[in-house]
Amino acid sequence: MTFARHAPIDDLDRLPRMPAWVTSARSERLEDVAFLSGASLAHLHLVLARGDVPQGLLRDRLALHAAEACVAFSGRPERASELRDAVHLLRPGDLPGPAGETYMAWRRAVERPVSVNALGRALPTHPPEQIAGWLDAGQGAPMTRAAMVLEAVLAEAPRAEVPALVLADAALAQMLGWEHLVPLLAMDLKRADLRKRGDDLRVACHRAVVASAVDAERLSADLARRAAHLKAVAPKLRAKGAGDAVKMFLTRDAVAPSALPLPDRAARRLCDRLVELGAVRELTGRDTFRLYGV
Repeated sequence: MTFARHAPIDDLDRLPRMPAWVTSARSERLEDVAFLSGASLAHLHLVLARGDVPQGLLRDRLALHAAEACVAFSGRPERASELRDAVHLLRPGDLPGPAGETYMAWRRAVERPVSVNALGRALPTHPPEQIAGWLDAGQGAPMTRAAMVLEAVLAEAPRAEVPALVLADAALAQMLGWEHLVPLLAMDLKRADLRKRGDDLRVACHRAVVASAVDAERLSADLARRAAHLKAVAPKLRAKGAGDAVKMFLTRDAVAPSALPLPDRAARRLCDRLVELGAVRELTGRDTFRLYGV
């Protein structure tokens, strides 16, 4: 079991921080919020290029936050813990329910490089030609295009908040040259924002991206430190298959022991050992049906 050499944990404090003039600025004018969102996305672009940030884990964790926000839009009560249960504790033949389907859509959207086929896998009720048409609805600068895609989807399908937000983030990723979709818009747009159009919607999208980019940068720094610690303790793990298990923790928000490539008892022991070493956390607070994550 080997892992690439990683930066000392102290070095992770050198991750680029969002400038205070971005995080503290307040403005209502389109040109001002556009400038701030551009600055925040440029900063986030640097963070997403860092090898010490576990990018797959970051996207999966952001997918959970995006799903939680979308579920709240629909008036449902499920929060992060319930969404995790709905997806990670599914048995063969079980259905995840509406909230679980929302979470699965976001997880699938971030798993693979952005493409019409990958987005079709995340949004199976929409045919590829419809997805491609919506993505082509946007023109102009990255945030302008994302807002136009969001508006186009909601104009045609007013209750399709999840597809609209997924495709808006996909359009943004494509314009920024990011290989994968990074959930940003869903986390900080309000339900009332989704009823806006034109410049009002663009202002709301710019404002939401500033807030979500700040949150994503903070989460990146936290996950980078946690991932570095997990990699540092990995050589202490003696179980066969532990290396593959560690790789799963570095790419997934939550992992059930039954999903690990070890026998059930060995998987539970490995999870307990990782908790003891401070490398992962138990996420449910339960004695049974537990989930673990970095």
